[in-house]
Amino acid sequence: MLLAHKIELRPTEEQKEYLNKACGTVRHCYNQLLEHFSKKETPFSLQAANAFYREIRAAFEWYSEISYHISQNAVQDLNNAFSHFFRRVRLGQNPGFPKFKAKDIRESFSLRSPTRFGVFGRSLRIEKLKTRIDMRQPIRLQGKLKQVTISKRAGMYFASFLIDTEDYVQDYPNRQESVGVDLGIKTLATLSTGETFPNSRPLQKNLRKLKKLQRNLARKKKESNRYARAKLKIQKLHFSIARQRAAIAHQLSNYLTKTFDRIVIEDLNVKGMIKNRKLSRAISDVGFGMLRHFIEYKAKLRKCIVVIAGRFFPSSKTCSNCGTKKQNLTLADRIFSCDCGLVIDRDLNAAITLNNYGRDQCQRDLKRT
Repeated sequence: MLLAHKIELRPTEEQKEYLNKACGTVRHCYNQLLEHFSKKETPFSLQAANAFYREIRAAFEWYSEISYHISQNAVQDLNNAFSHFFRRVRLGQNPGFPKFKAKDIRESFSLRSPTRFGVFGRSLRIEKLKTRIDMRQPIRLQGKLKQVTISKRAGMYFASFLIDTEDYVQDYPNRQESVGVDLGIKTLATLSTGETFPNSRPLQKNLRKLKKLQRNLARKKKESNRYARAKLKIQKLHFSIARQRAAIAHQLSNYLTKTFDRIVIEDLNVKGMIKNRKLSRAISDVGFGMLRHFIEYKAKLRKCIVVIAGRFFPSSKTCSNCGTKKQNLTLADRIFSCDCGLVIDRDLNAAITLNNYGRDQCQRDLKRT
């Protein structure tokens, strides 16, 4: 199984200069290739792209200051971008033509051959860099290294290692049978067992500080050093907010996949939910999509089942005791009361209903048997 392990790097000033130069070279090469093959008279092909790459490398001498295998990956990246573009065209979707890369936005480069880099405890060697880069921690997974991608975000550098390993394929024999999980804004998750996980709302807590930094940035002259420093502060704050949100999602997904054999969640239409202007910021601050992704990939590693209830399944309006649907239920109704005598918290009722749905979906079809 291929797993990625991302580790923060601690480079020196000399090493930072090399890493920045490598990111800039890949970006420049990709943009040169895209500009050339965006013309109607020059159709794209991998052979033509490799030929034009050799022309670019000969025209710009500073390409030789970094590894050939770093800049050459821009050809494969553009090939992947065009492949996805043509696939969407064939399927009749909105194709989205490949875009030019911008400075300081998702800057990265890769070494896709294990012979071009090496890991020695808590240090990383990459081709054409004389010294080894310190890493914050050693690699925790045992296995064969396939490739490394070095990225820059908010002034910090990270190395993402792709490893062929079996370390994380685990089995937990003492887990509970099933749980329904109702996701929300006020409470991040309500479980059918009665447990609740509060929503930390990292963006809401840092909103005042973010506004202050953005006002400060607006007063600076563009392309100046002070503008760059003010912009970096905003990037660091956004990165800190994103890490806080991811930490909560990791904690919840870890608990669910270690404690239960079957996890039942809803297929939320997040894209449609954020169209509500009053709730769009709060919904985006939760990270529903990221949480679902974490639950699904950890469930696969830990051998448990994830059941996805349909987008239009009325979990909140269905009584978890008798199954009756309450059509007149509104968002303001936080207590669910049914004619059968059940009076229960709305979110807990939805979680129990989801758990019942997952149990029914996983039962045997007696007619077929």
